[in-house]
Amino acid sequence: MHSLRPQRRSLQLSLAIAATLGAVILGSRPVRAMECPTPGNAALLQPPVRASNVPEDEIHFQADSVDALRDGEMHLQGDVLIRQGSREIKTRDARYDPNRQSIRVQEGVEYSDPSMAVRGSGAQIDQQGGAVFDDAQFELHERNARGMAKRIRASLDGKLSLDGVSYTTCPPGNTDWELLADDIDINQASGIGIGRGVRVNFKGVPIFYTPIISFPVGDQRKSGFLFPEFGTSSRSGTSLSVPWYWNIAPNYDATFTPTYFAKRGAKLETEFRYMNSLGKGSVQAHYLPDDRAFGGDRSFVHFIDKSDFGDHLRLDIDAANAGDNRWFEDFGLGPEGTSVSYLNRSAALTYQNPNWLAVLRTQNYQTIDDDGIAPVDRPHTLLPQLSVQAAFPDQPFGLDLGLDMELGNFQHNIDGLNTGWRAELYPQVRMPLRGSGIYLEPAASWHYTAYELDSTSGLSERSPSRSLPIYSVDGGMVFERLFGARQQRLATLEPRFKYLYVPYRNQDTLPLYDTAPADLNLVQLFRTNRYSGIDRISDANQIAVGLTTRLLDADSGEQFLSATVGQAYYFDTPRIHLPGQVQEQANTSDIVAELDLRAYGNWNISAGIQWDPNATRSEKGDVQLQYRPAHDRVANVGYRFRRGSIEQIDGSVAWPIGERWSAYGRLVYSLEEETTLDQFAGLEYRSCCWRLRAVARRYVSDRTGDMDTSFLIQLEFNGLSSVGVGADAFLERSIRGYSSAAPQGARPRL
Repeated sequence: MHSLRPQRRSLQLSLAIAATLGAVILGSRPVRAMECPTPGNAALLQPPVRASNVPEDEIHFQADSVDALRDGEMHLQGDVLIRQGSREIKTRDARYDPNRQSIRVQEGVEYSDPSMAVRGSGAQIDQQGGAVFDDAQFELHERNARGMAKRIRASLDGKLSLDGVSYTTCPPGNTDWELLADDIDINQASGIGIGRGVRVNFKGVPIFYTPIISFPVGDQRKSGFLFPEFGTSSRSGTSLSVPWYWNIAPNYDATFTPTYFAKRGAKLETEFRYMNSLGKGSVQAHYLPDDRAFGGDRSFVHFIDKSDFGDHLRLDIDAANAGDNRWFEDFGLGPEGTSVSYLNRSAALTYQNPNWLAVLRTQNYQTIDDDGIAPVDRPHTLLPQLSVQAAFPDQPFGLDLGLDMELGNFQHNIDGLNTGWRAELYPQVRMPLRGSGIYLEPAASWHYTAYELDSTSGLSERSPSRSLPIYSVDGGMVFERLFGARQQRLATLEPRFKYLYVPYRNQDTLPLYDTAPADLNLVQLFRTNRYSGIDRISDANQIAVGLTTRLLDADSGEQFLSATVGQAYYFDTPRIHLPGQVQEQANTSDIVAELDLRAYGNWNISAGIQWDPNATRSEKGDVQLQYRPAHDRVANVGYRFRRGSIEQIDGSVAWPIGERWSAYGRLVYSLEEETTLDQFAGLEYRSCCWRLRAVARRYVSDRTGDMDTSFLIQLEFNGLSSVGVGADAFLERSIRGYSSAAPQGARPRL
């Protein structure tokens, strides 16, 4: 073998085709799929191993023989190997022009580097580093992709042109899906590519076409169409969406999604996102003129903003409005999307430093479920509310000092409801005493609340007030024990008690703005008030006791088991109650208990119960059993019970049922009503280069009680993008513990 080492000059073999060809694939992103068979010629195209002693920019030639021609060219005969660092060209009978620093190959040529391989019938590389491959076939190692082009022209300045392009991630002999383009031009310096005559075929059927399209190269954002989405439902019929992304500026972008519904008409969905020196936010606006099924115009607007004015001051805005109360039933996706009762509209200006937290807030709610929620039960509007919290720990004598204050104006659009101002002053002092495995915290506070009412409807005073002291002693211990053959397990026993004394104050003259009975649980058991909100402060002379035990890994701290039980004992029966609330005469609270068990591999059991010892019956409870051996295979079964309102069983599953198939399903059944509330079933088929999901759902509308049906379908191409409604997102929200390996949205990140 003859070896030539010419002087270092500008000749380069750098063809950044791997990165640019990846960018050619519109919205390109990886998709979990089956492992594709290895191409038969993979061994020939494996990336070369770079010799550590070869300079990256120095070119080496190897040939069976070398002839010097009369015109000064060199004829490299036989097997020819041209290497520059980790890049190689293999061919036969190449011609090298030392004056022009160019190489010309008229027979078959193979180019390879660590990320890709190209084979062509001929090639030419000039002194500027430009290269031309004729009748080229390429393979991208990282993407497990392959394709062909009649001609590939690459230059050292990052420009790439491909004529007659085809691309797929399917293995040789399989072209289930294929992207075709008449020609593609890519400029890596500007980060923009332009494709002409671009189309996508699936099983030989065209599913996407555009005469011209521009797209970003690499991670750059670029205006252009995203892949369409389609679906069907009993409410809206067949739907087709064609999103268009607008890259306005580095800190601004927008997405416009026109959608046509067979039963309704055309809807335009827009989202504008922005970032500035203060923060970021977004505006969503949906509009459907003259909905044929609804009989009028439809709209929805949602505005979110988070702005930081320095290190301590922040403004949060979250405001939404639906044009009608059926919007979420008609266009929501998933159980949480179709059961919206309120829409929040709030703005909060927050100041915070290590000791102080102040929030100036205004808040209003739009009631969506106006048939199920009576006007008098709808929340008040805050116009405005100022709340201040202060904490001063580690004061003299080991004291912790605290202060809560509030001033709020509560308004309502229903005549006859009490409205007006409320002021609160709540200073507190605590003495935390802590030792090894034990703590004791006595505390004292004074709670003062005053009102200035606009009217005295149903009340005897226009300016009522209330003041009372609150005393408590909170304490507990932690006992630990190591056990096991290697002392690898840690068991704990954690008793806790809290004594609480609050004297009785008659509060019948006070209005009710934001107060309701709090659900009894292990957190509420040790709070100082039985109600949420401050319009009522419960009297108390009681002690709450609880016991927790845990089983942990002694080294990592991983928890295998946690069990807690607790109850409150009343020395005096509480006398404060809300209007219409039955006043209980019990000496104890209900018993509450929780269990979280993760001791058996992939099994997980969680349970909770509230037991009334006086009536010897359960008031509410839930049990959840889950088996989850992998992120994409999970089975759940659960039971929920609340006396007088809910008794349901809930089962869901996501599981592979073969090498290529997976099944999904969920059933929510009401034992009280003896009817199915929500059910869906779905199938997924996985090829090595594409995946298809289909989900059919039938559920009860929360507002009308009627049964509705919807159908979701999603087609994903490995290394390309997805087409269809996001069935994967629906499954992740609906099946507890299920996580799809499917990618996130194709829209660029702001």
